[in-house]
Amino acid sequence: MKKYFGTDGIRRIANTELTPELVYKVAKAGAYVLGKHTDHRPLILIGKDTRISGSLIESSMTAGFLSYGANVIHLGVIPTPAVAYLTRKLNADASVVISASHNSYEYNGIKFFSNKGMKIDDALEEEIEEVMDSGKINELEVAVGEKVGTDEYREDLIEEYIKFFEENFGDFIKDNITNDFVVGIDTANGATYKVAEEIYKRLGIKYKIINNTPNGININKACGSTHIEEISKYVLDNKLNLGIAYDGDGDRCLTIDELGNIMDGDIILSILSEYLKSQGKLKQNTLVVTVMSNLGVSKYAKENNIDLKKTKVGDRYVLEEMLKNGYNLGGEQSGHVILLDHNPTGDRNFDISYASYGIIKK
Repeated sequence: MKKYFGTDGIRRIANTELTPELVYKVAKAGAYVLGKHTDHRPLILIGKDTRISGSLIESSMTAGFLSYGANVIHLGVIPTPAVAYLTRKLNADASVVISASHNSYEYNGIKFFSNKGMKIDDALEEEIEEVMDSGKINELEVAVGEKVGTDEYREDLIEEYIKFFEENFGDFIKDNITNDFVVGIDTANGATYKVAEEIYKRLGIKYKIINNTPNGININKACGSTHIEEISKYVLDNKLNLGIAYDGDGDRCLTIDELGNIMDGDIILSILSEYLKSQGKLKQNTLVVTVMSNLGVSKYAKENNIDLKKTKVGDRYVLEEMLKNGYNLGGEQSGHVILLDHNPTGDRNFDISYASYGIIKK
């Protein structure tokens, strides 16, 4: 049983439970485990959300990486899926997201990603913990002189992620968008507060945005995917066609239809599977969900002749099943949606796809 890592990385109250000392040890052990099979100096990316403790955790994490001899690129405030994408794009050896997702601001967390842009598996997390607690961490080589790692700040790299959306969805949106289709966006004062607006703007989707003024302590506070009533009211009050509410680190969201009804991950996945199947793009005619998905998904899949595979709770387990058997669509009721043809982690890709599908259907 793991001591530090849970179902989605490490999450604790910052500076009391998730102390700088613990973060330093996690970073150093992580750099060793994730970089030990490379024949070069490891390159590790760091992204974070808007929590007040983000810089504190990032500083300790950076010190741990640099002390082992790894180089670091700071991505700044950036959604989790963007970190996953840039890890592969830059051919980095690993990456870290500093976030406690949907939790309130006093919490923070650490999520490791492999060089393939995927959350590391249980075995690697267990190995990191073993290095930390067995005393092996004290035996790791200390970087001295020119072997000490270096870091640089590259917040401009978010542009690569924005281009990714333009290249994958730009033409389709422009060909099908209507002037009266307007989307409401709730960024939860979190990691998507800047980039979501820019993506919708670049794609030519009309939008209205709320909760995009983070101050370090208002992330997820009465807003975002954990307080869906906020965007529901906003959609109704402004007569919008669609509402999208993100969580703090931007790797999942819930949606609202034009009547203010909540559409959770199960509904989103059902809509996407129907669309992909109609286009002949649902690989092996299969949708992957978790055991938490409701009975309605099973009924929908049966009625539409779609195979349904279920995993234990956690998007990492959904992804493992997808990779193992060659599926391309999966996710969780909570709003994680994985379109493996585009990115190996929960992403707002489906927001664009779903918005596009909504436009066509109208």
